Amino acid sequence: MDHRKGPRRRGDELNQAIFAAALDELVEVGYARLTMERVAERARTSKASLYRRWPGRAELMMDAVLNVFPTAGELPDTGELRGDLLAALRAMADALNSPVGVAVRGVMAEMDADRETMLRHRERFVERRNQLMLDLIRRAAARGEARPGALTLRVAAVGPALMRDHFLTNGAPLDDDVITEIVDEVLVPLIRA
Repeated sequence: MDHRKGPRRRGDELNQAIFAAALDELVEVGYARLTMERVAERARTSKASLYRRWPGRAELMMDAVLNVFPTAGELPDTGELRGDLLAALRAMADALNSPVGVAVRGVMAEMDADRETMLRHRERFVERRNQLMLDLIRRAAARGEARPGALTLRVAAVGPALMRDHFLTNGAPLDDDVITEIVDEVLVPLIRA
């Protein structure tokens, strides 16, 4: 379909269409065969529209992942450290168990060959994920459940790092037993007051 024949989309509406098209294309052909041209066709837009926003597929997929990845405001405040950690890791697992997980694997493989991609991934994704976890630990500290020494980015990175390791070595799905073990055996003992 010619992208010029429909109503013109801009801003977030166009970005959402592109992210959906990128994830659909990813499911259909895999990361190795994903092209900006096919994503543009699927989103009914021009390649130029994609390249104005993203220099390549790794950056596009990073944004598609971030678009569906939970933010601190989207996670429930369960009123307790364990419940908050379970909710956060379950939301992350839901994302990794979806086509987003395939995108994450593809971007991570590309990071091995390209230091710039690795730096952008760390800046845009890893730091955001760690900040989300740190926000949960701050909430727990305010309730008296977390020790003050746990309010570090290194501690905040532990749960997601264990999930990523399990995901990369075992693949999807990340089931609830894995998440519960990470929370109960590692995170709660590490963080609690």
